Amino acid sequence: MNKLLADLVRLLELERLEHNLFRGESRDIGSPQVFGGQVLGQALKAACGTVEDRQVHSLHAYFLRRGDFNAPIVYEVDRSRDGKGFTNRRVVAIQHGQQIFHMSASFQVEDDGPDHQVVAPDVTPPERLPDMTAEERKHLDRMPAERRRFWSLERPFEYRSVEPVEPGGPRPGVRHLWFRLIDRCPDDPVLHRCLLAYMSDYHLLETATLPHGLSFSSGDVMLASIDHGMWFHRPLRVDEWLLYALVSPSSSGSRGLAFGRIFDRQGRLVASTAQEGLMRTRS
Repeated sequence: MNKLLADLVRLLELERLEHNLFRGESRDIGSPQVFGGQVLGQALKAACGTVEDRQVHSLHAYFLRRGDFNAPIVYEVDRSRDGKGFTNRRVVAIQHGQQIFHMSASFQVEDDGPDHQVVAPDVTPPERLPDMTAEERKHLDRMPAERRRFWSLERPFEYRSVEPVEPGGPRPGVRHLWFRLIDRCPDDPVLHRCLLAYMSDYHLLETATLPHGLSFSSGDVMLASIDHGMWFHRPLRVDEWLLYALVSPSSSGSRGLAFGRIFDRQGRLVASTAQEGLMRTRS
């Protein structure tokens, strides 16, 4: 396995301290605080560590404080309910004696029922698109030091943007991104869902900046996640190409809202996301 990917997988392998208590390492990904996707993925992994014979189908989380990537994070799991068909868990992430995040997650036994979905967007396939990181690095000289460092670091996954990544004027708050891990990872459905939770936090809120002609990479807007919702619909693999179809229906009160639908190459809707975050322009 690629070393960068192996490190990401290891990041999600939490240490069990007690029956419902876990500890996870932190990583510096080039942002001033712990990446929200890391906390999301680790919290989901902690919840999954207390559930057997059923898969997570939804989660709802709030980011309360900035995390410190120089320190580990402790995850306390509350076994809220173990029912016949559904299980619910509440996870609190603690760092330096304070809550920085909490999440509720629901799990369900495998069940059959009516099945329908929206049609996947007809967009350019990933093989015909440039690597997004390479495109962003063409503009490193225009970025503030914080964003320059973020885009300079290597990562164990790749994104390819259907729309151009260059900063421009206002445009509709709609975006399409292909993404996948750069190498194969173990055939573990729990791991793939935790990895998808991790990766889903990238680029989602940025969609809300598009109607205003703002660019997060250029440093003219500050973004910070407030909450994150996620629904898992069908089996998935994050080491195969997935399409992230993003739309931002609103921004107001210094908050931006974005929704995402995640499709596989066969056009199956495998997951949906929603996120609201702080969005303030910098003078």
